[in-house]
Amino acid sequence: MTGRSAAAAPRSIELSVEQAAHLFDTLDPFPVPARDLARNVDEFVVGWARELPPAAPLRLVVHMPAAACSPGEREMLQSAFARYYAERAEMAGMDLKELFRIGRRSLAIGLGALVAAIAGGQLIAALAGQGFVARVATEGLFILGWVANWRPVEIFLYDWWPIAQRRRLFRRLAAAPVELRPV
Repeated sequence: MTGRSAAAAPRSIELSVEQAAHLFDTLDPFPVPARDLARNVDEFVVGWARELPPAAPLRLVVHMPAAACSPGEREMLQSAFARYYAERAEMAGMDLKELFRIGRRSLAIGLGALVAAIAGGQLIAALAGQGFVARVATEGLFILGWVANWRPVEIFLYDWWPIAQRRRLFRRLAAAPVELRPV
């Protein structure tokens, strides 16, 4: 017996609306398939998707009155959800690129500050000797040099993970099939 099945069953995120238009932002001037999702719909879908196992495939199930269900409606919803979450994934990818750009610049500044602090400390030690004041100044500069690298280290070790996870979640949602179920 193996520990994994050939294909995991998709996990469903279920929505119930009177008509497909209720899923979309009413202030968005574009036609329904090109509109953004309504904020509460997006928060609901993303909230449920976060609760599901990260490796599980997702499926969006929309419950609507039978009169509103048609193959064309399902295809329109499939396209709209896929487009919306693909755009959100792309935006998260751009946020990640920007964060790494900021991280690289911060690292260059931090390393420059560290080199200057170490050189300044050595200069103080050479000029003032090893007295108490010189030692405090030298150690203070050394600490300042490392503190200048705090932000780039934080970016490259921790800050990028949530953005990458969000992008992965949006990609999963963009790939999720949409199923219509008449009520």
